[in-house]
Amino acid sequence: MIWVAATLIAATAQTARNAAQAGLTKDIGTVGATAVRFVFGFPFALLALALAGALVPIPRPDLAVLGWAALGAMAQIAATALMLMTMRQQGFGVATALMKTEPVTLALIGAVVLAEPLGLARLGAIGVATSGVVLASGAGWGRAAWSSVATGVLAGGLFGLSAIGFRGALLALPDGGFVTRAVTILSLTLGLQAAVMVAWLAVRDRPALKGIARHWRVSLGAGALGAFASLFWFIGFALTPAANVRTLALIEVVMAHVLSGRMFRQTVRPAQLAGMGLILAGVGWLLAIAAR
Repeated sequence: MIWVAATLIAATAQTARNAAQAGLTKDIGTVGATAVRFVFGFPFALLALALAGALVPIPRPDLAVLGWAALGAMAQIAATALMLMTMRQQGFGVATALMKTEPVTLALIGAVVLAEPLGLARLGAIGVATSGVVLASGAGWGRAAWSSVATGVLAGGLFGLSAIGFRGALLALPDGGFVTRAVTILSLTLGLQAAVMVAWLAVRDRPALKGIARHWRVSLGAGALGAFASLFWFIGFALTPAANVRTLALIEVVMAHVLSGRMFRQTVRPAQLAGMGLILAGVGWLLAIAAR
């Protein structure tokens, strides 16, 4: 059950990273703030790889590993772009709920691409937890445009595809323990993503690139948290199907509501409480299945 601990650590670190990035969006834009997690996370991934290499041999990626990693890296960037588009059109609540349909699409993609078994019980747990996210979001669905719903669901599917790419890369490595595999793929994917984002900003948004450099202290903290979270996501992916990891990660929605209530005194409606209850029930069901 190491994957459970890894996922909970990753979800907690990701919540902290999101809080660290929140202030950057106003100063350098959403694309610039998104780039921070890759550009400033990459050096920390290399540091972790160097420390691991001092203790154990690092597996050498072949073309299959590179292909899976590139799939995961590019799908994650595309998903982030669609997520930002959905947030701009429909607001945070609707976009968040649509993003969190990821475990459903992830389970289906994993069954087709990696031949990972679904099972009715596992699908039921994923469905209950995902339904809870829709309620907990507090989104105003009556005003949601179908085009935005489509882009949001597509973004969730691409996030699922990125997780499949990362797990495929981890499994394709010829040798190494789960931590070594995770550090290797983390460094590879963050390197690819950092290169793509820097090239994009250099061509399309140089002010954002300058803003990232100007706010390097905050960016460094966000990058460190992002790399730390991604490392534990990858440890989870190395040990169990990605759908299990991302379903358990829905606990992050409950964490975010608790944080909002304590820090910003935001009230939670009864429907949202019911949604959080469904998330916890679905996650508990999944853990019971995994423990068999």
